[in-house]
Amino acid sequence: MRFSLATNFEDDLIERIAPHPVRELFGKLSSDAAGGGRASLQIPGIGRRAARRHVEAARRKGIGFNYLLNAACLDNLEFTRAGQKALRRLLGWAVDIGVDSVTVASPFLLRIVKACYPSLKVRVSVFAGVDHVRKAKMWEEMGADCVMLDSLLVNREFDLLRAIRRSVKCELQLLANNNCLQSCAMSPYHMNTLAHASQSGHHTRGFFIDWCFLQCTAMKLRDPVHFIRSEWIRPEDLHHYEAIGYDSFKIAERGAPTDVLVRRVEAYSKRRFDGNLLDLVQAFGSREVRGEAPGKGFFWRLRHLFRPLTVSLGRLWNVKRLAEARGLFGGGEGPPPVHVDNRLLDGFIDRFLSTGCKEVDCESCRYCHRWADRAVRIDTQFRDKCEALYREVFDDMQSGRMWGLAPPPRLRGAPALPSPPVQSSGNPAEIPLERRAEEAED
Repeated sequence: MRFSLATNFEDDLIERIAPHPVRELFGKLSSDAAGGGRASLQIPGIGRRAARRHVEAARRKGIGFNYLLNAACLDNLEFTRAGQKALRRLLGWAVDIGVDSVTVASPFLLRIVKACYPSLKVRVSVFAGVDHVRKAKMWEEMGADCVMLDSLLVNREFDLLRAIRRSVKCELQLLANNNCLQSCAMSPYHMNTLAHASQSGHHTRGFFIDWCFLQCTAMKLRDPVHFIRSEWIRPEDLHHYEAIGYDSFKIAERGAPTDVLVRRVEAYSKRRFDGNLLDLVQAFGSREVRGEAPGKGFFWRLRHLFRPLTVSLGRLWNVKRLAEARGLFGGGEGPPPVHVDNRLLDGFIDRFLSTGCKEVDCESCRYCHRWADRAVRIDTQFRDKCEALYREVFDDMQSGRMWGLAPPPRLRGAPALPSPPVQSSGNPAEIPLERRAEEAED
């Protein structure tokens, strides 16, 4: 078992994860010529000298470093002289500081690296959307040393995982602790918005309101089944993947503090976790994930968000209120408002070992709904408060008010736009945790 672990570039992270099977760290500058899979305001603001020291410290412990060039879109700058020069400078610097490998989502960028920087190994990003035997083989034929499969589409498709493993010889990697919506229709669009939100020189200058993320988190609060239907792999279930030839796993999240990252790698190393599953799989910035990230409050992000000629600052304050309610500026106080009991999910994986989901209508199956009723608890007051804030923010964004525009005449004076309808899986928040534990044992 081998882990690729996200780094927050904190000094003590390397020492604390050294006893575990972490073969490499992955990360990047908060902005560069390529951009990546997170907006600049979501990840540590690290300088080049500090990044060099971090890479060197990892190498002294026998831990490699993977630099992310994983933007889903390079804005076509890769086909310009200026864009090529900027990419070459970035890659040359990565080689110079001791980076072992890079992650790409662009086939053209893969070929550039192979042609000009043969010392670098190339990993294919989850953003490349590899969910088919032929896709994996094409990337391998282009020279990829490792292919990360699209977790949203393959993590619970064991027949497909077996077929891909049989068909390629290169390393295959799975993202273990993401919790995006399975088969999410917003995913391609979301990847592109994130890419441009961390490209240096882009005309938006890092300004970004993550509408897709807000939609995703709102959907989960409205219907608890989304917490279960996400594509995470529990630490207890790693052996099922190892049995079919997968022994390389990626652990996120780059914006998380050191305590959270260490807790995650320890859980996956021990193959067991007793507690709230969201502490392992949810992106840091939420009240479910405990820990404080220094310097990551609203005013730290203000340098990316203060754009009075781009956005209405008064309406942006509504985003701040929602972020504070969700705990996106820190772990928050008191018990987590959403709790997914990992112990009550023992046995959940069994169905997927023989039956996938791609050709199944969730509302007809309702397998995940029953597990959500059993394992998910949501504080109803918290949910209702956040629902109102989500409606306000979505109304501002979708009507044009967020950008200082008057809404169309038919919307003026109208109530907030309604949330999309969902079919609830029940209200497990009102079922005491002890009773649900008894039901799980039955």
